[in-house]
This record gives sequence, structure tokens and C-alpha cells, in this order.
Amino acid sequence: MRTLVRVVSSSESAARDASAIAAGIPSRVLMQRAGAAAASEIALRYRDRIGGEVLILAGPGNNGGDAWVVARALETAGAHVRVIEPVPSKTPDAQAERELALQQISDRRVESARAGDSLYRGEALIIDGLLGTGATGAPRGELGRVIEQLAALSTRDAAIVALDVPSGLDATTGIAEGAVTAADLTLTFGTVKRGHLVNREVCGAIAVLDIGLGSHASLGDGAPKLVDEQWVASQVPLIPASAHKGVRKKLAIVGGAQGMVGATILAARAAIRSGIGMVKLIVDEDSLRAVQESEPYALAARWPQDDAAAARDVVEWADAVVIGPGLGRTDASRELLDRILRRWTGPILLDADALTLFEGQAEKLGQHLRGRASLVTPHPVEFARLAGKPVDDVLSGRFDIGRELAETLGASVLLKGVPTIVTSPNGKRLVSASGNQALATAGSGDVLSGIAGTMLAQIGDAFSAGAVAAWVHGRAAERIPGSNEMGARGIALEDIVNELRDAWTFDERPLRYPVLHELPNVGARR
Repeated sequence: MRTLVRVVSSSESAARDASAIAAGIPSRVLMQRAGAAAASEIALRYRDRIGGEVLILAGPGNNGGDAWVVARALETAGAHVRVIEPVPSKTPDAQAERELALQQISDRRVESARAGDSLYRGEALIIDGLLGTGATGAPRGELGRVIEQLAALSTRDAAIVALDVPSGLDATTGIAEGAVTAADLTLTFGTVKRGHLVNREVCGAIAVLDIGLGSHASLGDGAPKLVDEQWVASQVPLIPASAHKGVRKKLAIVGGAQGMVGATILAARAAIRSGIGMVKLIVDEDSLRAVQESEPYALAARWPQDDAAAARDVVEWADAVVIGPGLGRTDASRELLDRILRRWTGPILLDADALTLFEGQAEKLGQHLRGRASLVTPHPVEFARLAGKPVDDVLSGRFDIGRELAETLGASVLLKGVPTIVTSPNGKRLVSASGNQALATAGSGDVLSGIAGTMLAQIGDAFSAGAVAAWVHGRAAERIPGSNEMGARGIALEDIVNELRDAWTFDERPLRYPVLHELPNVGARR
């Protein structure tokens, strides 16, 4: 039975290896599986390059052992391999794989890294096996010098493949304190590391390869799961041929203060292109004309001035409510927010100003949200305001920090960012790593609100709705031609909204084994 890949820290990754070893899988077998899987992927993806020279950089630890397995396999496949080992192998498994590789590779093609020597001699392919998931801090000594040279090769005509993590990248934090390899492809084993998702730019494309961890990849420690296309497809309800607008559900979007109606319109357009049956925009009276002229496919009503109007336009009409895009932070918008929360007890999504109006009042907001399907979608600054925490703490703790707030609110929390983390009230987490820099623009969150509001109305489960919406939102950005290129410009939110229609078309076929999950190259250098 297929399961989602786990997103782990360095220590969680080590715990999975240790669990598998304790259960009877020898550590060297795991190394051989990792190296063989990596070599197979390299041979397949770079078939035109391995016929020439291949440079392999082998570090002293088990990551270097993986590199020696790759070296032996590629040499066997017909490549002409040259190995540089800046520091001799130190672990028994790595030493054993080195000796085995040297039966295949001439000693004359194994070199140390002497000061002043240039490691690159025009090879078409470079394999980085210098430092693995356990490395922290800036690389030092001979390893540091070699990594500095490797980092400087990003403009040369050589493809660089990193084994497990690019050397110099902290597998847990994604921080590179010194020189770091800029890989075109990162092949990681059994799990995806947190650092991969935080610092996609240096990882290139990412492929998670199976090495036979099996149930040990889960381990029961609550490590979050990485959302993928097949999971999203399984969550999105089908629209039957006999469907009418009521079957596709009705979504009320409350916001649109004077001068801020664009946010509400963006959310409506995203909802419509995500398959909602009807949208009603509930906006300030001065914004009604702009709404009706800009989005004729949506109904419109003015902010309710009393509970009776709120009942008529929201409670008796909607299947779900989104409140916040363009709401403003005035006394009138706070009064409106309180009225909606008091009268509407169905599925609800709070974003933007609706969250800021509860700055430092998470417990009070939780009194309104508990007992129903609720989703809040803050960016890091909004999260910090609501939870009363420094923004730096939110960013550094992004994978874990949503648990406390989700429990306090009794709601699922979608923390936007790179990557996006969705946390349920009981502490479960899903991670969405789709998307690219095209999403880094004002109004992107309003588009997400429209998608998530649609899913909330149709699925009914806030946790799943948030994860589906985050993934599809990112998929739409990835579909824009040229959006994954480094320095891509001229991409507007309109492009993302336009791509939403086809972003809901899924390929449900299984991936090619041993690939468990694959992420595209974001910020491509070539």
C-alpha cells in the first residue's frame, strides 16, 4: 500500500536508519541500496553524460560510502570514473565499499585533494558525496576547500548530482553557513529532509529514492508527510455529470473594504476556477459597483448591518465562508467579523485582516472556531501577530510551530511559505512543496483563500482542504511557462489564476520505481 513520504530532520533521518538496522537490515546493505538506486537514476537521467568522464567526490563518512557504491556501479556501466577523496574514509562501511570499488577502478584514478590543485578537469558529470545529513556548520579543512571549488562550478558546463544533501547544506534547517554545492539534482534516500524544502534553490530537482526502509520510514514519531499529486487526486471530489450548482456548493467571501476590493475579487476568481458552484462577495457598500463590474460571475451583497441581514446573506445561503481578503482593520470591519463569527457556525476560513484583527487573542478566536471545520491561513507575520511570537521563531520553527496554535484555536493552521505546513488541531501535519517564486507577490494569498474555500465547502474537512489547496496553488504557478527559471519576471497573478483550470487535472499513475517522490528544479540555472 502506497504511503506519503515523510519530511524529517537530520536526527529523525538517523533514527529511521537506526530502526531499520536494529530490525535486522545491516547498515552496509542500506548503503549499497542507496548507492545502487542513485547510480541507476544517474545512468537513466544522464545517459548522454556517463559515456564520458565522471568526477565523483567521496567524503569520509557514510555519504562517501554511498559515493563509492555509485563509482563502482557507473564504472561497471561503462563510465570513465575519477574519484577525489579529500579525507580518507573513516566508517567501516565506507572503507569496505571503497575497497570493493577499487577492484573496479584503477588506483591511478583515485586522488586526494592537494592544496592548489583544481578538482575540475572538464567532466560532464560530477557526483557530490562529500557530506551527508549529519553535517552541521560551515565545512572546514580540506572538505571545505573542495566544497568551495565545487560551489564555484555552477556556471560551468557540468551537471552536478548531490547524494542525499548538497554538501554544506544543513539537512534540518536548510541553512548554508559556508560554501554549499549548487546541485542540478539531489537524490535523497527514503525520506525528504526539511532542509531540502527550505532551500530548494541549491538542491535543484529532488528525487526521493526507496532504499527499503519500509515501515521504519514512518517510525511513529509524527514526522509530517509530503503531499503529492496522487494524494491530492484522492481527496478532490468528482463532479458528476448530473451535477448542478448546489452540488458544487456555495461560497461566501467576506471582505472588500473601500479601496481593498481587489483581494476579494482575486479570491472569487480562484474559487470559480477551482470548481465552486456559486460565489457571493459580501463587501463594503462603496465596493459593490467595482465587484459587480469586475467579477460578473459572482453574486454581491453589502456588509450586513444586523444579525438578520447576516442570516439572509450568509447563514441561510452559504456552504462555507471565507472572511478576511480586503476586510480592513477598522472598527466597522471588526464589528462585521464578530457578527459573522457569532451567526455563522459552519465551515469557515480566516485569512489576512481577519487574523490581524485577533492579534494576540488566539484563545478568544479559538472560542469562535472550536467544534466546526475551521482553517486559518496566515503568512509568517500574521502567524506571529496571532500567536504572539517573534517572526524569526515562526520561520526557524515552521515545521513544528503550528501545533500549539492549532490546538489553541481548535482549527487547522496553514502556515504559508517555502514550504507550506498544514497542521490539524490534533497535531498531524502535511507539507506542500509545490510552487515557485511566481507566488511571491501581493494577492497570492487571496488566490489561495479562494481555492481553499472551495475545497472547504466541497470536502468539509479543513485539514485536507488546506493541504489540497496549497498543493494546487503551487501547481498552478509551476505550470506558467518560464516560471521556474532563476530571475523570472513579468508573471502576474492573472497567469496563476488562468492556470488553475488545468492544475486540477491529475496524473494518477504510479511513479517509476525506485522514485517515491519528485520535485522539479525551482530557480533553474541552466
